[in-house]
Amino acid sequence: MPATLFTPITLGGVTLPNRIVVSPMCQYSADDGSMNDWHFVHLGHLAYSGAGLVMVEATHVTREGRITHGCTGLYSDHNEASMARVLAHCRTVSKNPIGIQIGHAGRKASTQVPWEGREALGRGESPWPTVAPSPLPFSPTWHTPKEMSKEEILQTVDAFVASAGRAKRAGFDVLELHSAHGYLLHQFLSPLSNRRSDEYGKERMKFALQVARAVRETWPKERGLGARISASDWAEGGLGPDDAVAYARELERVGFDYVCVSSGGLVSHARLNVGPGYQLPFAEKVKQNSKIKVRTVGMIADPEQAEAAIAEGKADMVAMARAFLDNPRWVWHAAERFGVKLDYPPQYARARHDAWPGTKLARPLSKAS
Repeated sequence: MPATLFTPITLGGVTLPNRIVVSPMCQYSADDGSMNDWHFVHLGHLAYSGAGLVMVEATHVTREGRITHGCTGLYSDHNEASMARVLAHCRTVSKNPIGIQIGHAGRKASTQVPWEGREALGRGESPWPTVAPSPLPFSPTWHTPKEMSKEEILQTVDAFVASAGRAKRAGFDVLELHSAHGYLLHQFLSPLSNRRSDEYGKERMKFALQVARAVRETWPKERGLGARISASDWAEGGLGPDDAVAYARELERVGFDYVCVSSGGLVSHARLNVGPGYQLPFAEKVKQNSKIKVRTVGMIADPEQAEAAIAEGKADMVAMARAFLDNPRWVWHAAERFGVKLDYPPQYARARHDAWPGTKLARPLSKAS
């Protein structure tokens, strides 16, 4: 029996050759939202990794919705052209599907890139005003956001639709809404960040579902559509797994094909209980209580660990981020361990375990030894 990790799965009209997904990973290296040669190399490298789906980093629907000055966007023709260039290059090295995650940072916008501190931008760092459902800062030292008016909310829905249209023209196979990690859609969903007294406070899913419905109308049915959602704020009074189930069911009704279940990032005082596969129980709960396809994430790095998540029915797909930064050949090595033969790029085929005896030295614990 082949490893279930290497069986295909269909999202909308897009079939992934295996259940392994490269998570969206912010690179903080764009030029006013536009990709450059860093992304050309980085994503090209991941495109021929063998993963069933490569997801492009969180890409923002407005200039002000970016997390940092270095974040990618899809709010201008130049953004779109630069992304189409990188995507076209990826197509030359892989036939596997490629997707993009779009979002808005809300009150977590206007911040430093990680290697400069991750704090709110200071006066000399060209900060910009931030917005949120309520005027509550992420932490006491961060910018206090402006409460969004209903007009601004509707304009943001339109911005998501416009970015989805740009992603469609660029040729992405899968589109994903970022509804987690404390960014704008998540901020509206959680009672810790949404203290509004209007309908957007009384029905906290209202804004997120407005975006979801509008994007569903724009995005082709023959391509995949999903959302990253949050199953825990890891703070008292915040969202929990039952909220994730309710939201996933609503997204299923809208016509979404999958959800990726994550957690955390909403408040600075959250205390996550991080460990191997620590978010898998959240994904399992959503899968057991809905019909939508479910992707899991969260410190999954070992092939047996990933295989068990799929084989035991806890999730339909497994997404990894830093595991791919650490080892871009993760898929090749996992296939080797399970006895699955993958086609390598011809330029690299001589390094496959059945062609290169050196694998016995490089990976003595693998099945090739």
